Amino acid sequence: MAASVGLEIVAADVPVARVLATLVGDADRRRLVRGYSTQPARLRLSDVRARLLRERVFEDPSRLLGRLKRRGLISEFSGGAGEKLFEIPYPDELRQLLLDEVSRADTESAPVNPVPDEPAEIRSMDSEFLDHLRDVLHHRLEETVEFGRTFTVDRLAEYLRNLFGEALYFDSLISLLQQYALADVPLLAPTGRPTGATGFHLALFGPPGTGKTFSIDDLVRGNPRSGVPPHGLPGRNRYCGGITPVQFLRVGAAYTGRTFNFIVPEFNDWFKYRGMVEPLKLVMEQREVKWETTFGTVGPYTFRSFFSVNYNVRTAGAEDYWTTIGDPNFAALEDRMLLRFHPMTRERFRAVEGSAERLELGEMEFELAGKIRDHLTLVHAIETGHPLVAGRFPARPVRLERPLYDALREVSERALKATHFPKFSPRLKSRAVRLAAAAALLTYFRSAGSAPLTIGPTETDFAQRFYEEEVRAREGRRGQSGR
Repeated sequence: MAASVGLEIVAADVPVARVLATLVGDADRRRLVRGYSTQPARLRLSDVRARLLRERVFEDPSRLLGRLKRRGLISEFSGGAGEKLFEIPYPDELRQLLLDEVSRADTESAPVNPVPDEPAEIRSMDSEFLDHLRDVLHHRLEETVEFGRTFTVDRLAEYLRNLFGEALYFDSLISLLQQYALADVPLLAPTGRPTGATGFHLALFGPPGTGKTFSIDDLVRGNPRSGVPPHGLPGRNRYCGGITPVQFLRVGAAYTGRTFNFIVPEFNDWFKYRGMVEPLKLVMEQREVKWETTFGTVGPYTFRSFFSVNYNVRTAGAEDYWTTIGDPNFAALEDRMLLRFHPMTRERFRAVEGSAERLELGEMEFELAGKIRDHLTLVHAIETGHPLVAGRFPARPVRLERPLYDALREVSERALKATHFPKFSPRLKSRAVRLAAAAALLTYFRSAGSAPLTIGPTETDFAQRFYEEEVRAREGRRGQSGR
């Protein structure tokens, strides 16, 4: 299509463009019968004016329609009785151009000054964390340390499996391990040289209704309305429901030098804003962010926090990890996040349905919620060097050892024997390593001293199971959600 560049319409015509995009879409659908075009897409001027009036848009559409005619995007002819008709040769392209202009205007009209109350939000979260940490230190320290002496990833998995069942527990397990990983504890090579850190982004990818929000939000922050107590870090999870990516880029500047977790329930919506994909990639890569518009500049600043997100997307089936994803931004998440894909299978529907029933009937007992949260808070404070614990407990890095990599290589070699063209990335193995390291943080109180934490057989077996499941998913041979 020749007119594929932006329309650059004036601000007054933006409401008209929004309504016109809807009408063009309606006209395009009317001309199709069973998926086949039966006539050109057409619009009546009287219908345009009536729809604008109904939407309480009082701008005259003539200026925008004239611009579209000059660009060859519509053509005008008489429909009789003085009625003007417009034929649309490329309705889908025109609709997208109009939506792009609306998105551009929404983005550039937003002020770029820092959000005034975000520092207050950070102070409130810091106070919440501090209050909980003091409560643990003053009233439950010995109990928490004793709990930590026998706490492992297997015990956490068993607790969650008993709550949610085999098909659902694994996402909640990874979500809570990400909470431990937020301390961003250094990973040490056998030589003692730091080669990374535990922190990672988490994305749950799939259609609505597969239990994604519960795992990244309800279980972490708690949901009093449904009787779910919080299991995650107090004061370190910033909920971003209702925040646009434009607002987030401004908000993010206030978190320079800090590490929080941003929970985004509809991350897919952020990618629909024009010009947002590249800045979001920089944020996910924790690189320097600088965002410029005609109204000003945000940044530069460096984002050191992490994401837990839902990415809602329609899928066509359950067997093929790649071809069922009809979203161009899938690769951006696959390359930068620990991503788990969940189609709505019959098994998963029954599991979600059963879990919701048990929750509503009060049959779920979250007996370890408080203990897990206390342990998580204390370990996070220790590993981040909080002043209240810095002199009492040493921060301990996690040591990486060859046996973990050998175990993971067994998984990849089995998969490589079945294909000459693997569909999984080596990055997936690195995420399995980070999960193993996060699981090692659960064992902080198992041994005393300041020596690095080790990734033992339990954590290695967990990482191997995760890696195997994710490889199978990407190769189109879905396994069970853990074993």
